[in-house]
Amino acid sequence: MTEAPGAPGIPPTWTSSDKDLVGTAIGPARLWYTLGHGIVNEVYYPRIDIPQIRDLGFIVADGAGFWVEVKRLRDYQFSTPAPGIPLATVTHRHPRFSLTLRICPDPNRDVLRLELDLQGDPALRPYVLLAPHLGGTGWNNQASAVSHRGRRILSAQQGPFALALLGVDADFRDALGATSAGYVGASDGWQDFARHGRMTWNWSEAGPGNVALMAALPRQVNLALGLSTSPQAAATLALSSLAEPFEQTWQQQRGAWADWHAARESLCPAFALPAALSEQLRLSAQVLKTHYDKTFNGAMVASLSVPWGSQGEERGGYHLVWPRDLAECAQALLALGGEVEARAVLGYLLATQNTDGHWHQNQWLGGRAYWRGIQLDETAFPVLLAASLAERGALAGMPVADMTRRALDFLIREGPASPQDRWEEDAGVNPYTLAVCIAALVAGAELLPEKERALPLLLADFWNARLENWCVARDSALDAAHGIAAHYVREAPTEILACPAALSRHLVIKNRADDPGLAAAAQVGVDFLQLVRLGLRRADDPLILDSLKLVDALLKTDTPSGPVWHRYSGDGYGEHADGAPFDGTGQGRGWPLLVGERGHHALALGEDPLPYLSAMNAMAGTGGLLPEQVWDAAPLPERGLLPGRPSGSAMPLAWAHAEFIKLAASRALGRVCDRPEAVWRRYAGFRTDAATWVWTPGAPIAHLAAGRALLILLPRPASLRLGFDGWQDIRDLPSQPVGLELHGITLSADFPRGRRRLDFTWQWREGEWQGEDFRIDLAG
Repeated sequence: MTEAPGAPGIPPTWTSSDKDLVGTAIGPARLWYTLGHGIVNEVYYPRIDIPQIRDLGFIVADGAGFWVEVKRLRDYQFSTPAPGIPLATVTHRHPRFSLTLRICPDPNRDVLRLELDLQGDPALRPYVLLAPHLGGTGWNNQASAVSHRGRRILSAQQGPFALALLGVDADFRDALGATSAGYVGASDGWQDFARHGRMTWNWSEAGPGNVALMAALPRQVNLALGLSTSPQAAATLALSSLAEPFEQTWQQQRGAWADWHAARESLCPAFALPAALSEQLRLSAQVLKTHYDKTFNGAMVASLSVPWGSQGEERGGYHLVWPRDLAECAQALLALGGEVEARAVLGYLLATQNTDGHWHQNQWLGGRAYWRGIQLDETAFPVLLAASLAERGALAGMPVADMTRRALDFLIREGPASPQDRWEEDAGVNPYTLAVCIAALVAGAELLPEKERALPLLLADFWNARLENWCVARDSALDAAHGIAAHYVREAPTEILACPAALSRHLVIKNRADDPGLAAAAQVGVDFLQLVRLGLRRADDPLILDSLKLVDALLKTDTPSGPVWHRYSGDGYGEHADGAPFDGTGQGRGWPLLVGERGHHALALGEDPLPYLSAMNAMAGTGGLLPEQVWDAAPLPERGLLPGRPSGSAMPLAWAHAEFIKLAASRALGRVCDRPEAVWRRYAGFRTDAATWVWTPGAPIAHLAAGRALLILLPRPASLRLGFDGWQDIRDLPSQPVGLELHGITLSADFPRGRRRLDFTWQWREGEWQGEDFRIDLAG
């Protein structure tokens, strides 16, 4: 045994998020794989949230000084047997050679198969490079290039995870030649070629640290990457898979995926799309299927990628569960006829709801929180999913009342202001978040017993009636500059609930190195479109159209792929102006997802959303995957950044593929496919009045309009002490249960004549006073 020098290696990073393909087997194997730049990138096992390698690539060399790493050629052809069948054929081309790879998973073993064929100059041979990141990290990996049962293997281990790479020729003979293990940046195989122009090192051990492995290969070879709990077990899986002909495994998986698509297509109506968009629909369905875990049934991660991954080693990346993204993907599965899959998603959400009713901002598949922020829409979306299943009669006996009750209780206690918006940044009242919460209150009420429905409906009516008072700026400088009277703001500070002047206050933009210091009224976002999508406002509402005029002036970019929109003015989430990767700050870019959201608004206006579907498809990467963002500035070819093409953000974004599917389904239906029926029945797109206004400790309104009743809502029983105009005419009133385990007192609209202010506090049933006095101004 010879230990490689250079421990522990340079700090590890992930690889580029620019993916050509994401795939998994139709079968019990618990392995997922990604391809980018024509090689294998992250491979996940035994769950979709645990990547185990950084990449598996190839060098071609002649042993006399010529060598090239094929991923750096950037000249390759990529194909699959048919759209939505994640079996890849990749051919890298160079004047001296062509290197063809076929990649296919074993359906019954945790093994990824690769077939390699090098053609051209006979002096050349291929070398395989493997970078383990076992357990989701490049640190503390132990690598070995040794013999196992008479065969050379490349193996690595870290904690409970291990891998082994083996190769065979057509006669099942050992095909690995010289091998070496090393530390990345010091003694790995790439460094060997960079320093010597050929393979000269043959270290047998490296680690613990950031390690890499290399082996010389014949010009035709079958490789298998096995994953298990020990190198020996992984080698056994890999070698037993290699005993089956590659072509046999390839054809079996080709047929299995074709059968899956056929079964899916039999469950939903025809979408009547042009051929290119039909292909994207099939691919998008496959992407969602691929993001579905096989241990935690119903769990899906946001993306099998790490945005700007080559810049660092963030543990989570996007291979985490966001309840919002998960519910949005489940709605897309429903649109494809996937009631079973959507019901499994709801079952997973039932199992991971927190005691107080909310869900984590994001989490590992087992339910452990990663980031711990609170976004109210992520508590509302599971309720909307349950309601969608109920509308279709597809709950199949699943008990959802308790989940719904706890979720709505949380929304009422904590809303309408959210600690974070859907973009995970500012606290306040956001039109998108509020629309989702109102819709959940209305649709969720129908999932509760009749006697429990009044309170969520009362809150929904109140929030819907007040939405424009909180989220609309009127007669601002921005309005005057664009010839409109008013617009929906990106986000209103939480203080808006009690102080209309709060819109003039500074709202920080957190992902910028140079916060522009804009007031809330001067910040515009696209989030108000959710009001139309969920049935709270009409698509042709003048305020909606005026806000769209502003959005198109400030957030829209026309690219060769079509129009694309930024999230909000001043956004900093994206590459810097010079194309450097986002590093905590940057410059926001266009999102294909938002093209789909705009397409839904066009449909609601009576237009054909086909141009928006076409634009989304045109923004897809080499293999048809939809990115989180596209570059929308002048081309920077040296960084691979071209207008309308994927940036270094996450790709694929499962949510974007879900949005494509839903827009296609909505077009086929002639209406928005995920608009809750209960919301449309109640509001039909119109702002309604609310006879009762609501005060809660989390949303303390400061005034009450004339003729409105007042509900003072508390989390537990109390005795309310009331007075007027400086504690005159004091009286005590006991609270009453009002539903969802909340308590309150409703004061009728006929307050004593001449009173201008209501004063109140309360004493909890246990005897402790609240310790603070509150006041509400009464309109005459």
